[in-house]
Amino acid sequence: MVRRTKEDAQKTRSQILEAAEQAFHQRGMSRTTLAEIASIAGVTRGAIYWHFSNKADLVQAMLDSLHEPLDELSKASQNEDEVDPLGFLRLLLIKLFEQLVLDTKIRRIRETLIYKCEFTDAMCDLRQQRQSAYLDINGRIELSLSNAVQRGQLPADLNIPRAVISLHGYIDGIVAQWLLVPDSFALAQEAAALVDAALDMLRLSPALRR
Repeated sequence: MVRRTKEDAQKTRSQILEAAEQAFHQRGMSRTTLAEIASIAGVTRGAIYWHFSNKADLVQAMLDSLHEPLDELSKASQNEDEVDPLGFLRLLLIKLFEQLVLDTKIRRIRETLIYKCEFTDAMCDLRQQRQSAYLDINGRIELSLSNAVQRGQLPADLNIPRAVISLHGYIDGIVAQWLLVPDSFALAQEAAALVDAALDMLRLSPALRR
């Protein structure tokens, strides 16, 4: 009976997250109310508050689902014992681009976050969460690049803080461009070449040296 209750609770939580994803994508985050999400999900507002403390908490749970498929690759590139950290980072970024094209859920969430997310006073918690997530990603990139330097895959005099900013900005820029005009280039087919261009920047750019 307890197991059944847990399964029901997880099913309700999934319904709420799916409804939130649809509503945020259609109306934007600030214009979407919890009542609208409850209506789409077929639950009460009380059910939403049972699983999530507020809208920002709900949004964060939705965003957390983006990391799950790539976690293992991410951990591999950050592992100081990994013999090919740059290779794993390359594969991670290629898969990130490919999933954006192939997975409609991931694409909708990314598009919502970039183009339909307004950091209003009511969403100040979300702004802080996104700032924290940005710094966390930078920390992960820094660790991956540091491991690649230690393994001789990147120059020993690489300016790692500057390289982190450059790589993060490059990836975010490509994602934002493609989401705005998907027909402008074939992201899945170009994924490997685009990632290799970024890695060439790290290897060869004089501006990224100490």
